[in-house]
Amino acid sequence: MKSFFSGCLLLFACVFIINTQSVAQTAIEMNDKVFTHVRDLINTEQGDSLYALLDDDFKSKFSNEAFTGILKNNLYPLGPIIEYSLISYNAGTTAYKSVCSNATLEFRISTDKTGKITGLRFLPYKPQALSKTSRALTDNPLRTILDKQLDTIARNYIDKANTVGMAISILKNDTVTNYGYGETVKGNNKIPGADAIFELGSVTKTFTATLLAYYVVLHKVALSDPITEYLPDSVAANTALQKITLQMLSNHTSGLSRMPDNIFDSYTDGSNPYKNYNENKLFAYLKDCKLKSVPGENYAYSNLAAGLLGIILERISGSSYEQLVTDIICQPLGMNNTIQNPDASQKQREVAVYNEKGDSVIMWDINGLSGAGALRSDSRDMMKYVQANMKTDKTHLSKAMQLAQKVTYTGTPQVGLGWHIDDIAGTKYYWHNGATGGSRSFIAFIPGKDIAIVILSNSAEDVDDTGRAILKILE
Repeated sequence: MKSFFSGCLLLFACVFIINTQSVAQTAIEMNDKVFTHVRDLINTEQGDSLYALLDDDFKSKFSNEAFTGILKNNLYPLGPIIEYSLISYNAGTTAYKSVCSNATLEFRISTDKTGKITGLRFLPYKPQALSKTSRALTDNPLRTILDKQLDTIARNYIDKANTVGMAISILKNDTVTNYGYGETVKGNNKIPGADAIFELGSVTKTFTATLLAYYVVLHKVALSDPITEYLPDSVAANTALQKITLQMLSNHTSGLSRMPDNIFDSYTDGSNPYKNYNENKLFAYLKDCKLKSVPGENYAYSNLAAGLLGIILERISGSSYEQLVTDIICQPLGMNNTIQNPDASQKQREVAVYNEKGDSVIMWDINGLSGAGALRSDSRDMMKYVQANMKTDKTHLSKAMQLAQKVTYTGTPQVGLGWHIDDIAGTKYYWHNGATGGSRSFIAFIPGKDIAIVILSNSAEDVDDTGRAILKILE
């Protein structure tokens, strides 16, 4: 889940592929020349001309219509780029601080030798974090080439002044290796081990999707079932909901808002915004809600939809969300530390969490929308979970995990049930990330190559780029 005060405000669709250039200065000059042209095309809203600048690999991922739609819906409303300045250059990608009339963005661009755009990304601008005064602690032995490569990537994240700790687990050549960086609590000099418990945030949605797929495998539900079959009559009477299916809740095509509007009426502690939001409040919202788009047509990420799916699964099973996760997923896989409500022993292994400024905050209590982001876990458990998703056997759980990976939305991005599907240099991988007020997470795997990564951080600084960079060296 994204923080109400930061992540939920990320209004920008992001697209990126990173290519390495052999001569940095030449690449910077090329990127700068192309970005000046990109700025002019954005300011004059010439999306078709900008699309023509993309290389073939980039175009293969986005149709002209999809690409120009992203610009029209997410970029043009921010106004023209008034000025821009260089932030950084790294591995072929140049970052620019770009001041628009209604917002300040960070643009990242990479090009090939001919000037074709191989990567383009825009996101809210954040001043670059200062580095720590001393290098963060680690248990990385730095023995192998992989150890050293991973350390270089991890340092770009953990040595920032606003980050505190992270646990990394990787799978390569049928071997799992765990690395810890930083601290479980700022100043305690204790490196997070593979048993340190973090918030998962929206990685929880992959568990919710697996539970849905499990009940499909058991023929208790169908992905095409209208959600109104499983809601109180007073809620099901809302005609806006009647064309939404269970599948649409899981692949973010339901048309429901990102969050229910009345969540802002239900909490008194801004540091724990979901704590007092419950099923009754959600149903009260759904009785009169309106959709943002026609069900099934467009992808629009929704915590509301995933939370509602969790409640529907509770109503179908008669069990709490946490009990469903425990009984169906965790116990069969020996995942003893993946929970919603930690016991006393697990509490002792929970990390402290920190916001984007590096200030201490509290973990979130997510109740009414549990299926969207309530789970906590350690990197050892999460690697077991990822490995299980890569196996194929005849158990109901394995069949459910395979079903959850089947593409159900072929637009941008591709989505299965919960899982997002992307590629690195033509190799398909499955991934999800997560965020709360003081945590970030990223998990990804490549089934055919027996490669996977888990990153759990106790800081509100995104780990996605770190995860993808590590995945690339594993691949």
